[in-house]
Amino acid sequence: MRRNHFLLRRLHSLAGVVPVGLFLVFHLFENSKAMYGPEAYNEVVLSINSLPFILFIEIFGIFLPLYFHAIYGIYIAADARHNVSQYSYGRNWAFLLQRITGLVTLVFVTYHIWHFRVQKALGVYDGNLELPGLPSYTIVAEALASPLAKVLYGIGIVAAAYHFANGLYTFLITWGITIGPRSQRVSSLVTNLLFVLVSAMGLTALFAFQM
Repeated sequence: MRRNHFLLRRLHSLAGVVPVGLFLVFHLFENSKAMYGPEAYNEVVLSINSLPFILFIEIFGIFLPLYFHAIYGIYIAADARHNVSQYSYGRNWAFLLQRITGLVTLVFVTYHIWHFRVQKALGVYDGNLELPGLPSYTIVAEALASPLAKVLYGIGIVAAAYHFANGLYTFLITWGITIGPRSQRVSSLVTNLLFVLVSAMGLTALFAFQM
């Protein structure tokens, strides 16, 4: 049983970085094309959705690893002891924030998948003249038009960026890549910078969608 738990912890850690974390960065970069206007964004969406075996890639390369990581992460969080009130160390707070941002990210990503991917599969966008069958720039801009939507999406983006960056820090320790105090300090600086950069890229993309 302990051996299975060890293996699942390793797979959980790996899935959070590859492919889920890398896809997060790619997806935000893809959305940032909205800065160059509707045509640039629509061209990227069309090229991605024209890839061969796109549905297979989405299911087995994104959705299954994502929800395995999320569900097993909830199990780990429920089994953990959160003692920041007794031991107010930085890494203790990071551990707690990792669990909180994981839940926020799960809700955010599930809504995002439902709103744009599931509705695409249901044919909601088939009548879209701008980009038939796909969520075009205009559709995304309409979904993000209200200030509340932008605030909630902003929270989701920052939570996802933190969860990925801090998860990468613990991934490097878990997999024996950063084992000494010095390498962990460097890793902490790099992953904190990554959190800022990914958040900035995501928020820039968010506010690039204008009606």
